[in-house]
Amino acid sequence: MIAVPEIRIRQCNSAPVRPDGRLVLYWMVAFRRAIWNFALDRALEWAERLGKPLVVLEALRCDYPWASDRMHSFVLDGMAENACRFEGTGVLHYPFMEFEPNAGKGLLPAMAAHASVVVTDDFPCFFLPRMVAAAAAQVAVRMEAVDSNGLLPLRTSDQAFSTAYAFRRFLQKKLPLHLMEFPKANALVNVTVPAASGIPREITARWPRMSARLLNGDRSFLAKMPINHSVPRVLARGGTNVAQAILKEFVENKLESYLEERNEPDRNAASGLSPYLHFGHISAHQIFSEITQREGWSPEHLALRATGSRTGWWGIGRAAEAFLNQLVTWRELGFNFCCQRKDYDQFDSLPEGARRTLREHARDERAYVYTLEEFEQAATHDPLWNAAQTELVGKGSIHNYLRMLWGKKILEWTSSPVKALEIMVELNNKYALDGRDPNSYSGIFWCLGRYDRPWGPERPVFGTVRYMSSTNTAKKLGVEEYLRNYTPNQQRRKMGVNRSTQRVTN
Repeated sequence: MIAVPEIRIRQCNSAPVRPDGRLVLYWMVAFRRAIWNFALDRALEWAERLGKPLVVLEALRCDYPWASDRMHSFVLDGMAENACRFEGTGVLHYPFMEFEPNAGKGLLPAMAAHASVVVTDDFPCFFLPRMVAAAAAQVAVRMEAVDSNGLLPLRTSDQAFSTAYAFRRFLQKKLPLHLMEFPKANALVNVTVPAASGIPREITARWPRMSARLLNGDRSFLAKMPINHSVPRVLARGGTNVAQAILKEFVENKLESYLEERNEPDRNAASGLSPYLHFGHISAHQIFSEITQREGWSPEHLALRATGSRTGWWGIGRAAEAFLNQLVTWRELGFNFCCQRKDYDQFDSLPEGARRTLREHARDERAYVYTLEEFEQAATHDPLWNAAQTELVGKGSIHNYLRMLWGKKILEWTSSPVKALEIMVELNNKYALDGRDPNSYSGIFWCLGRYDRPWGPERPVFGTVRYMSSTNTAKKLGVEEYLRNYTPNQQRRKMGVNRSTQRVTN
């Protein structure tokens, strides 16, 4: 049996393992998948070692920040699929959903009272670290949090990196030591732990397990729940099956043109995997495996020196290298920051130079100043920005390149940089399926100067923070179809969008 690497395991409390417990409990909170999951692997290790059945508790609160029909539905898609994947394996999956605030309070300690050990997910962002810490203090057995976030274990470094180059150079030095440490592709095959016989009645009576009818139903019950119903479900469905289909489509039909077309809004060349990574429906290890298998890669292809270069280190095709730079370098750079800096979502976490220049220009005159409500309703003077916001509200995502422009313009059209940050976080976390995530915060804070160098000439509002304009973006990219898809006709007429010349403002 290949053990989960120790560097990925963090003990959350000082309580002991209790050999006389009835079960091993895996509290699934971030890596909501039954495959390619170090945390599930660790829970199975404990169950095998102790000769205990394994119970997987996958719960869904109703009072988390930005809870809505959109987020709830996406998570429930994954929960329904997990119920099917665990069925018949001998591992008991226990899906639970709150229908009112605090309805699930006490469930974890009640289950842990019957456990020998509790395993959970080690995710460094959103409310999850606080929730796990609070829970660890309430259980009387050993609780471990397991890192299954990315290729490089979170605790490989004890510092936050200020640039992608510095992190990439560190990663190129350290990652080869961990590249062959993969979670099991399917740990539920030939499970050797005792089959779980059930949960004590006092628990099931107070915290009933979700039925298959609710998990697989039409979700009309969401209308009765105390969540935000103004953020509706979107066409995209959650779950590992959908994520794997999207990955297959990307590898087979999009990867080859990824380098040339990923920044083109009209090309649809991006992977589309970000929401599934965020909700834990797919693993970075599986994505890496699929990409490198297609490229015929092996560790011998790695460059001998860690130069920090974006190209040449992996020893594979340029398009695949460009994608791995996003999947590994940029994504895991955000995880590194959230792991090392608890103020990752605060203005003061910006580099000193970015804070200084933004504050020096905080009182600069703005040509336009919009409120949160005007931004939310895509009611600015700029058709391209309005289209990006319309995509976010309607689809739950913004095209990668336009997401940068979206943030830069909020900075330019808001009364202060601190207020701009508040608006970016609110809109992104409210509407984006991949919001509330380390990678998402990286994108927001990049718009304010994180991970970037000073840019000249010094400008009003921006100071030496990088500037972007809608006019230059439209000239650089093909946006005609994008504007047609995401700008309402009446708004297009009102704002004078000239589709033949792709004329936009600012």
